[in-house]
Amino acid sequence: MPLEAEPLSLPEILLLSPAVFGDERGFFTEAWNDQDFKAAVGSSVEFVQDNHSRSIQGVLRGLHYQLNPPQGKLVRVAIGTIFDVAVDLRRRSPTFGDWVGAVLSADNKHQLWIPPGFGHGFLVTSESADVLYKATTYYDPPSDRSILWDDPDIGIEWPLNGIEPLLSDKDRNAVPLARADVYD
Repeated sequence: MPLEAEPLSLPEILLLSPAVFGDERGFFTEAWNDQDFKAAVGSSVEFVQDNHSRSIQGVLRGLHYQLNPPQGKLVRVAIGTIFDVAVDLRRRSPTFGDWVGAVLSADNKHQLWIPPGFGHGFLVTSESADVLYKATTYYDPPSDRSILWDDPDIGIEWPLNGIEPLLSDKDRNAVPLARADVYD
């Protein structure tokens, strides 16, 4: 059964739903299949790095991106639930500064494809979450950037439910989109 791909309001961002086979013993799914992924996104993508983060409830990571080389990410959740967000950072794009969000969880097994040119962030809405993501380029610290998670010019509607998010110093000191280095 092929990977289902649903374009979101930013059509380059795809919500991917792999086939899941389950019974009273548990489930099986292909978390990654190169052939199915290529068919779903319509092009060949090479991943060079896998990342894994664990965060407690209320942790907000982002909005992160890398200028040169830009990174595409395929994000999924192995344990818990997150609200995952992508922001268009391509200055010449008609959707520059627009965002889209999706709930990714261990239960729904959805994945989010975020191609190069977009910022990424997420909020942990469960007790904790293990987030796994594949990256199309290696992490490059000098090229690492962060935009304010609550920039009113972007207007992300984070499901905070009255809690104050837990932020890293990097994210607390991030710049607004208007002052950020972005993609031409």
